[in-house]
Parts: sequence; C-alpha cells; structure tokens
Amino acid sequence: MSDMQRLIQVQRGQCPQCGSPELVRDEEMGEIVCSKCGLVILDDMLDRNPEWRVFTLDEKRSRRRVGTPTDYSHFDKGLSTIIRIDRDAFGRPLPAKTRRQMWRLRRLQIRSRIGGSDYRNLMRAMNELQRLSEKLHIPSSVQEMAAVIYRKALHENLIRGRCIVAIVAAALYAACRFTKTPKTLNEVAEASLIDKNEVARSYRLIIRTLNMKMPIHDPLDYISKIAEKTGISGEDQGLAIKILREAKRKRITMGKDPMGVAAAVLYIACQLKGKKATQKEIADVADVTEVTIRNRKTELMKKLDINSLLNNFHP
Repeated sequence: MSDMQRLIQVQRGQCPQCGSPELVRDEEMGEIVCSKCGLVILDDMLDRNPEWRVFTLDEKRSRRRVGTPTDYSHFDKGLSTIIRIDRDAFGRPLPAKTRRQMWRLRRLQIRSRIGGSDYRNLMRAMNELQRLSEKLHIPSSVQEMAAVIYRKALHENLIRGRCIVAIVAAALYAACRFTKTPKTLNEVAEASLIDKNEVARSYRLIIRTLNMKMPIHDPLDYISKIAEKTGISGEDQGLAIKILREAKRKRITMGKDPMGVAAAVLYIACQLKGKKATQKEIADVADVTEVTIRNRKTELMKKLDINSLLNNFHP
C-alpha cells in the first residue's frame, strides 16, 4: 500500500491493514500506531507544536507564529517569494556579480510561478478584482469571498471561452449579494467597463453552476446610501425607515425593486417633512426612473396610513 493510500486511511480513522478505528498518535515519537494489530502506519508525523517553550500564560500569549494568513484575493494566495536584486538583508548593496545572479534567479522564479495557464488567468483576474474593489470601495472580506467564488468558477471550467473581466465582475456582484453589501449590478458593470447584460449572464451562470442560494435584497440596506448622496437628513431617514418597516410588515414590498422602494419611501419622508428633494435628484442617485418612484409612492400612500405613522414618529 502506498503512502498516499495510508494517509487516506488515517484521515478516515481506520487502520489500512485490519480496518480498526483504534489508532494511537504518539506525539513524542511522531508515529501513528494501530492498537489492535500493532501496525506502524506513519512514522514521520509532523510536529505542529511551536519550537519554543513557555512557562507562563503571558509568554504563551506574547509568542506567536509569524507570517500573513492565506489571502485568496492574491493569485498565489499571498505566499509568494520576492527575490531582491539590489541589496542584502542588512541593506548593503550587492556586488555586480551577485546582482546578475539574483536577477537570473528572480526571472526563473517568476517564470516558474506563472508558467501554467491557470496561474496566468488568476493573475489577470485577481488584478482586475483588486481594481474593481478599490473603485467600488469594497471591504476586504467581500473581496476575498469574490476571489473564492472566481476560483471555484475556474475549477468548474466556467472561464473557458468567456470574458475574464465579466466573470470577475459577476463573482464580485455575487459576493456583494451574499454579504448584503449595497452594490447594484449597474454599479459593478459600470466600474468593470463591461456590458450589463454580459455581467448578468455570467452572474446567472455562476449562481446556477455553483448552486449558490442568494438572499433577497432588503430596501433597508439602500436607505442610508441614497440619503447620503442626496443630502437627506437623519431625521428624514428615520421616518423613511419607519414607513418601510410598516410596508414590509404588510408585504407591500414583495416582488418590487428594492432600490425603487427605498427611493420612494425617502421621497415620501421628504414630502411629509416639507424638505426640498425632487424626484429627479433621488431617481438619479438610486439609478431608477422617476416613473418608478411615482408608482411606488402611489402604491404606498394607498395601502399605508401615512398620517398615523407621522403622528407616532418620534426621532
């Protein structure tokens, strides 16, 4: 039996010879032994404990492993090696002969790192993802989730024959939807300089192939975003949120565009408070039409007791 087959059996918790689940791990000797038949399954088990000793709890807390964690938003997961060609570790300039040698080593290291087509694909995709995330001000956690989604799409051969930039934009939009980050498809498509329909097709392909269950957008997530760009006060936002929660309680918002609903409740709140905010200003920021705001407003005013909400509102 090969070492790989033995390792698989150990991971399953079984002895490869007798099938017994009673395995003993000898940390001191670095061995895994079957307690039933006595077979030494592995004799070179890695010691994952630290190489230093501690005698107090404070020493244990202060001594940590160094190095950055794995970062999926980098094509090499942040584990690359950088060879310096001008100075040594102490900052002293290198001799000319050593610099030429370091330059050759650096060139070979770069070639070996990006030799495969998948690595070149990941390098281009992760650079594009970094550009999009910086342009849209995406948090690092959402960016890393988008990188994981893209890597899964690459593993499923979804990238072959398709635009890399479109798949990256679709993966980023899927990550925003999954984490409820208030970014619309139009914003992602505009930042990626790719047609919106192509990004939408790539998004549907990713969702269908990876079997992802996406949460429904909540109009509440867009209230502060629209209000900040239009200069609507916090008091008006509070009234809009109260109207929106009442509409959600009566299931009026079901099946409606969340951005259109958020724009409509903000416009209603501004009207009730006598603030100057036109439909065009809110519609331009929310990226919806004025007709959408008017339709949502008419429906909300008809099915909600707005005067009662206004009387009971205490900012």
